[in-house]
Amino acid sequence: MSTISVPGIDMRAENAPAGVEGPGWFAAKLDDVVGLARKNSLWPLPFATSCCGIEFMATMGSHYDLARFGAERLSFSPRQADLLMVMGTISKKMGPILRQIYEQMAEPKWVLCMGACASTGGIFDTYSVLQGIDRIIPVDVYIPGCPPRPEQVLEGILKIQALVQSEERRRRDSPEYKAMLSKYGIE
Repeated sequence: MSTISVPGIDMRAENAPAGVEGPGWFAAKLDDVVGLARKNSLWPLPFATSCCGIEFMATMGSHYDLARFGAERLSFSPRQADLLMVMGTISKKMGPILRQIYEQMAEPKWVLCMGACASTGGIFDTYSVLQGIDRIIPVDVYIPGCPPRPEQVLEGILKIQALVQSEERRRRDSPEYKAMLSKYGIE
């Protein structure tokens, strides 16, 4: 019996049954393999409304190159995306639209909240600005700043990837997850 070293996955080689041995055969938990595949193939949907969107554009450029983390293909259709990136000021009139976009995304889906305005309303403490998108949809990772630097965006993507890789496939069927969605009125 030997141990195979893969970052984030604990795999041990067992003695194989007769006929199933040789190069190319290994065993691992399905959750670990699916998590590794999901981690490196995120399809983000950018929902940018103000200056945070400009910083996201810089992150997609050649100097920072978000593509090297497996998130190169931006999706502008919620039905094809699994990572919703909310950037900038969200008015209360845009809240229902943002929620509809979130609900149209297929499971599993994750949300990254970028910048002070999307997280808390920022400097706009007015009647027309939503004081944090976590009032209408669940958020997985927050990126602070006004606007956050591209390095912070990369760190946020890496945190999402760590969450995606470690999440069990059956978590979304758990009573805890369904209770969290019901707090937001999502079924």
